[in-house]
Amino acid sequence: MSAHLDGRIAQAWGGVNPDGVHLNLVLAARGSATAAAMTAAFSGPAPGFTPILVCVGEDQPSYETVQPPTIMLPKTAPADDAAAALISGACQVGIAQGVLDAVAARHLAADQETVVFASVWLTPGARSGDAVCAAAREATGTGLAEAAGGRDADAVGRLVDARDSITHPFYRP
Repeated sequence: MSAHLDGRIAQAWGGVNPDGVHLNLVLAARGSATAAAMTAAFSGPAPGFTPILVCVGEDQPSYETVQPPTIMLPKTAPADDAAAALISGACQVGIAQGVLDAVAARHLAADQETVVFASVWLTPGARSGDAVCAAAREATGTGLAEAAGGRDADAVGRLVDARDSITHPFYRP
């Protein structure tokens, strides 16, 4: 990974409710302060917040680590066993696919020099594994493209121009 990508951050949404996924993504270069700080989160699990090294495979003996290595961490504790299974399964596979899409698009290199950190929020009430997987893939691809390539200048300009009237689903003035 080029040093200019270390510490790049982006967010992205994928899918539609009730099976939507929101991600916060951080790129880090192996050995950097960014990687050290993010790896500390990986080594400090708490109940409901277990970091996962993203891997895929038909069964446990065939797991393969996605390259670049990707660490996924839930933003909130899963509400129930079904949500935990969706995070560990469908979200993990979707994130893996999105990372590999970014490699195929040459946004990232498939190496050990880059570490991708993905903090995932799964919409409460999500139940469709296929929809959640697709949403996680979409969010990962969108977020990694933004992190690697930067934000569109026109989009940033529109946000700056609208700063006095911006809202959020959890806050509307």
